[in-house]
Amino acid sequence: MSAGWFRRRFLPGGPLPAPRPPRPRASPVPYRRPRFLRGSGSGPGTADAPRRPDARPVRSPARGRALPWNAGYAEIINAEKSEFNEDQAACGQLCIRRCEFGAEEDQEWLALCSEEILTGHYWALFDGHGGPAAAILAANTLHSCLRRQLEAVVEGVVAARPPMHLSGHCVCASDPQFVEEKGIRAEDLVIGALESAFQECDEVIGRELEASGQVGGCTALVAVSLQGKLYVANAGDSRAILVRKDEVRPLSSEFTPETERQRIQQLAFVYPELLAGEFTRLEFPRRLKGDDLGQKVLFRDHHMRGWSYKCVEKSDLKYPLIHGQGRQARLLGTLAVSRGLGDHQLRVLDTNIQLKPFLLSVPQVTVLDVDQLELQEEDVVVMATDGLWDVLSNEQVAQLVRSFLPGNREDPHRFSELAQMLIHSTQGKDDGPTEGQVSYDDISVFVIPLHNQGQRSDGH
Repeated sequence: MSAGWFRRRFLPGGPLPAPRPPRPRASPVPYRRPRFLRGSGSGPGTADAPRRPDARPVRSPARGRALPWNAGYAEIINAEKSEFNEDQAACGQLCIRRCEFGAEEDQEWLALCSEEILTGHYWALFDGHGGPAAAILAANTLHSCLRRQLEAVVEGVVAARPPMHLSGHCVCASDPQFVEEKGIRAEDLVIGALESAFQECDEVIGRELEASGQVGGCTALVAVSLQGKLYVANAGDSRAILVRKDEVRPLSSEFTPETERQRIQQLAFVYPELLAGEFTRLEFPRRLKGDDLGQKVLFRDHHMRGWSYKCVEKSDLKYPLIHGQGRQARLLGTLAVSRGLGDHQLRVLDTNIQLKPFLLSVPQVTVLDVDQLELQEEDVVVMATDGLWDVLSNEQVAQLVRSFLPGNREDPHRFSELAQMLIHSTQGKDDGPTEGQVSYDDISVFVIPLHNQGQRSDGH
């Protein structure tokens, strides 16, 4: 992203783009639940009927519907925080084909023989805010973006070492050495494809929401299995963990205004116009008051991990760029996450201050080399939106997994039942691990078993 483009797009005073002719307004994005929940029954809670305040049923796929790797899934709608469940989920198989190089009129996507097709699997959770539209669009779109991005680099992915030139043309005899010195591996191409797919999906969501007159955004947590590795890409505050008999390993990090404070403050330092004179980029332990004027108080700026003292000036009394702590921290008093998809039209209340410049759609990608693990039958990855982690820690989830799976080995639906149990554990049962704490948020959970899956299902 160039500084010139950034100024033209977000900062006042730059040249205005030429007006575009109005186009017909698209239909609003229709509300729906994940496709794999279809046919899950018509009993209480299995349809999106009007809710009673005391009814928060947990939904899972129908018992005849298998998800990739026999993964389990469950979800629960929020306690009337919004009219609809703003979470969305998607999963399925990825089939990556090769692009044939040549004259433009001869280029086409070829369906190669089976041993030349790279296959993998995909699981994704999207936690919407400002309405369900962005999460629905992401669930419909991101996997297609990822497939296109992987198809563009698949020859490099399946090569022993990614070539300098994907066409096979060698300009410099030392090209392989330069690639090796950079340490570029096939997994780096998959990471790049994920990053580009998130960016592409974000642009699609922006266009579609603008065309339909809708607003909103969502976080995105994606797991992709490919060539014996599991890639976990996260933009937002959902979370994935690996649970084994003697290990709990985080596979993602949450991106909130607090965790990305320095990046956000740095942007406000470089482009102070983004704050429109209404906010201070400095962080203080609390919001300052008039009585603090002239006093030396604790603060920190974009270049500081530690703290120092400064004499309070009048400009320091403005509303902080990042305010609050923990789950209550907000960016520009508005948003609780600092990465995600959408939010192109989001502005601070009663102002024209945009939040999009501070938001990243690029995910952090963690790579788990499944083939190198000595997997056991109860080894799973748990992916969930933030409603679960609001009341359950990584260790508490791991304890629930370890207590449930060994006694249910013969149950073919045990992973969905485990996902349901994890959600029930957030509903304030006195005998549960949360000691009466309740999550009132939407919650969506995937439980992905690893034993004998990657070796059997993915390849080329």
